[in-house]
Amino acid sequence: MVKYYNRVRAVDGVSFRVWQGEIFGLLGPNGAGKTTIIRMLTTLTRPTAGETYVAGYPVGSRQVEVKRCIGVVPQVNNLERELTGRENLLLHALLHRMPRDVRERRIKDLLAYVGLEEWADVRVQHYSGGMARRLLIARALLHQPLILFLDEPTIGLDPPTRRKIWDLLQLMNREGVTVLLTTHYIEEAETLCHRVGIIDRGRLIALGSPAELKERLGSYCVEFLSARGTKRRFFTTRAEANAYAQSQDVDTVVRRTDLEDVFVELTGRDAGELA
Repeated sequence: MVKYYNRVRAVDGVSFRVWQGEIFGLLGPNGAGKTTIIRMLTTLTRPTAGETYVAGYPVGSRQVEVKRCIGVVPQVNNLERELTGRENLLLHALLHRMPRDVRERRIKDLLAYVGLEEWADVRVQHYSGGMARRLLIARALLHQPLILFLDEPTIGLDPPTRRKIWDLLQLMNREGVTVLLTTHYIEEAETLCHRVGIIDRGRLIALGSPAELKERLGSYCVEFLSARGTKRRFFTTRAEANAYAQSQDVDTVVRRTDLEDVFVELTGRDAGELA
């Protein structure tokens, strides 16, 4: 996939596959191209070059079929604030021409699934950010899509609410929904995703499971503070890491390598710069 906005190359030759039943994450800073990739895969933006396929359908020529197969949770809350939670789901069901008996059952089941039964008949303008996110997910699942796209699904949420969303996504995945999500929260990608693609400046710079990416770097990290800032050295075994740490004349920390280390080493940017 390639996408230009005027002369800016927002997506620079990105190519990857997502397998059925997988949770796949695109990790990267804001402006890296993650949202543009989601928009191209969900029929909202045409690529400047390249071809995209969703559920086996070419997105450029089979948009109707693609839309039937996907659910989308956008980064921005686009719920109808003047409607209740139930009414928002009913509107979505009508747009998908769902039969009355099917839509009534699905709406009831999904409100329970996302824990909004008691708030079903309250206007969305009175929902918290976490409740709105859960309703967005319910709406995206209403027509029983094969694939769910989520663009930074937990942005701006507090840690307890974020973890509730994580639980919900993992439950959906266990029930057979394939998930593609974008995030700039490294912990989120490491917790949820079977595989991760790291995007930086429009390019895919790494691809693999969190465990694979960490192993390529080295399973153990020795971290210490120098005059030029925090330094990290990576080793295959803990014994090697301990030996190196003991050879230093400064305080060191020996720990398991995490996905944040992979990002910093590949991009040269600290996690604080992700947002």
